[in-house]
Amino acid sequence: MEEKQIFNEEPIDSQEQGVQDEQAVNEGNENSGKLDLSQVEKLNKEVAELKDKYLRLYSEFENYRRRTAKERLDLIKTASEDLMTEILPVVDDFERAFKAHQNETDASKVREGNQLVFHKLVRILEQKGLKAMDNLAGKPFDAETQEAITQIASPNEEMKGKVIDVIENGYMLGDKVIRFAKVVIGA
Repeated sequence: MEEKQIFNEEPIDSQEQGVQDEQAVNEGNENSGKLDLSQVEKLNKEVAELKDKYLRLYSEFENYRRRTAKERLDLIKTASEDLMTEILPVVDDFERAFKAHQNETDASKVREGNQLVFHKLVRILEQKGLKAMDNLAGKPFDAETQEAITQIASPNEEMKGKVIDVIENGYMLGDKVIRFAKVVIGA
């Protein structure tokens, strides 16, 4: 069997090989350098465009944030304007009633006038969603809507833990308690 010689029989000078390698690297660098310069310019333009878009978006967001904060403050300041506008006629009625009561000697007429104005005010508040907690006496104490002022001895066993008297009415606005009813409960 004969062995085939795989290697080139001519020896290559190591210096010559180094020069060839260096030339190949330089040629590659020159080509890649030209590509790199155009790519760098392209990437720089893209970065500049993205930076510009970012700054514009950021400034738009800041303007939006300021505008909504200002609108929120304005809304808070004027939120009760509608209610106040509707209550002003009640104030006018009270002023007229005070003037009329100065010369009135019949207490029943004064009471009747006050009740008319009171019912008008209550009607306006109910239209706005205010509800009084009615008929609490005799019902079980509810800590979520009532505040126990004191406990007294209950008149009978059935009234233990139940509301005996309402000192101050409670009110709800929609489903939210805005003032707890102050009650006396039986012990």
